[in-house]
Amino acid sequence: MLPLSVFRPGRTRLLAASLLLLAGTGQAADISVLGLFTGKALLVVDGGAPKTYAVGDKIAGTATLAEVDRNGATIEEGGRRHTIALGQYVGAPASAQGKVTLSASEGGHFIANGQINGVGVRMIVDTGATFIALPAAEARRLGIDYRKGRVVPVSTANGTVPAYVVRLDSVRVGELELFQVDALVQEGGLSVILLGNSFLNRCDLQRNAGQMTLTRRF
Repeated sequence: MLPLSVFRPGRTRLLAASLLLLAGTGQAADISVLGLFTGKALLVVDGGAPKTYAVGDKIAGTATLAEVDRNGATIEEGGRRHTIALGQYVGAPASAQGKVTLSASEGGHFIANGQINGVGVRMIVDTGATFIALPAAEARRLGIDYRKGRVVPVSTANGTVPAYVVRLDSVRVGELELFQVDALVQEGGLSVILLGNSFLNRCDLQRNAGQMTLTRRF
């Protein structure tokens, strides 16, 4: 089966698109399109694992996949249709999508389990980091061709190492997802992913009794 179009992590243009559907249960479903095939679409529903759906399959609640072509995946719910086109983003109300609360670990760090370009990651919130920072090994695991990025020097305990400025298609933590987020990939001196200010500055941040709440601003 040949793909009509497939999401490829690390590309400059955002190919994943999201749609908020009000299912029959009254709950919201966040649906992302990762690939388009003849009569089928590769979707991520509510941040779950990617799954291939055929035309006619139920996706969430009463929503079904109605049609697939080169323009996108058409979802039908309640007699209404909406096509999720490649490169399109349909936002959701902040009350349904755009807010997450993190709890501090025993060491006082805020750990965020989320996704970068649709792939699961574990990040430490770092309000002192200018960018999201990724070790080179993690960037490779995510399929990011980081050496095409702009090279900048970064000082570490072991001296100066090269780093690369890249743009991530999407970064998700819980129900909060941002698109086209700048990041820095380091080839040394970093062992974990840092969730820095290229993500945090696009959110309202509140701390209270060992909890941190992030709410998307734009």
